[in-house]
Amino acid sequence: MASAIEVRDAQRGDADALVALWREMATGDGHPPRLPSTPSAAAVEVAVGKHLDDPFGRLLVGELDGAVHAMAYLRRTAISPLHDDFTVTVEYLHVSDEARRHGLGKALIAEAAAWAEHENCAHLAAVAPAIAREANRFLARLGLGQAGVLRFAATHTVRRRLAAEHAPNLLALLSSRRSAIARRAQLARPLPADATDVRYPAAPGSAGT
Repeated sequence: MASAIEVRDAQRGDADALVALWREMATGDGHPPRLPSTPSAAAVEVAVGKHLDDPFGRLLVGELDGAVHAMAYLRRTAISPLHDDFTVTVEYLHVSDEARRHGLGKALIAEAAAWAEHENCAHLAAVAPAIAREANRFLARLGLGQAGVLRFAATHTVRRRLAAEHAPNLLALLSSRRSAIARRAQLARPLPADATDVRYPAAPGSAGT
């Protein structure tokens, strides 16, 4: 008798199963050691609640005979900053070791493709570790070719490596970029209701010449 497979959006009650899947994914063979550490069940419950209300993202779980054995995160984003087309990207696709070869991975990709069609996304992408040969062969069989390599590091690590290159005025440049980002965030904040809207006259056309 064939096993029963169901794919659905994750619910808060799936927190313990999602924690177990993440721990297996982060420590198993074929996965990079740079994945974030395993979250707590309480943190996962909060995250799941946010995904349920997100029109641009879905956290899926795959059930085999009523038990959660797989997960995938779908994101709907612009395919590039220069195109109007959107794509659905499949991330953190993982099937538990004990539930392999039952079709859960295909079922999750099928749901991603169905959502992409529903949202009029002409493209589907998937993120897989370069060292995960089995996962990459699986995705290749479904027509997903390699388009790039995703690299991941802590921000402070990249800053330290940049500084080690001894580029001219690099530290000053990094400091100025932080200041510019802070100013942009400050300007984006709405003024308090009792704040006075101060307007200054425009500079003459000859200013600075």
